[in-house]
Amino acid sequence: MSQYPTFETERLILRLTELEDAPFILELFNSPKWIQFIGDRNLRTIEQAEKYIAERMRAQLAHHDFSNYTVIRKEDQVKLGNCGLYDREGVDGIDIGFAFLPQYEGKGYAFEAANELKEQAFNRFQLPELHAITDKDNTGSQRLIEKLGLRFNRYITLPDETEEIMLYSLIKDIQ
Repeated sequence: MSQYPTFETERLILRLTELEDAPFILELFNSPKWIQFIGDRNLRTIEQAEKYIAERMRAQLAHHDFSNYTVIRKEDQVKLGNCGLYDREGVDGIDIGFAFLPQYEGKGYAFEAANELKEQAFNRFQLPELHAITDKDNTGSQRLIEKLGLRFNRYITLPDETEEIMLYSLIKDIQ
């Protein structure tokens, strides 16, 4: 089990993604909106999902105390989606990201999870600012990012990509 903290909201548990989450990650990464808005990661087997978790999601922990969190509904322990803080190449600072299986969209879970992680980013992890990126056509993601308090900053192109995406930013309130 993870030595890193889990976070809880009224309805959700956010815990670092573990190898045991590989079947869920495989399903999430192959969902239609993931493919459309985030991109095909070419995960087709449980083994490939495990490798992705180990090499991509968990590797960041060597430099930070945060990474990708699996979002679990408290009442029945169902895995709904993921939410994370990422040190992403091409983004100056830490990026908050989220994705949920289609059947769990529109129920407030993404906002609840991302808002908790935003609070942890500023309070526990002492980040001075937070960013988010999204596809220009992903209006649902844009609305959620804005509801979290982030504001459109500019268009950017990530390394090895050709499409411009939207970069949002929020500076920690120093009150």
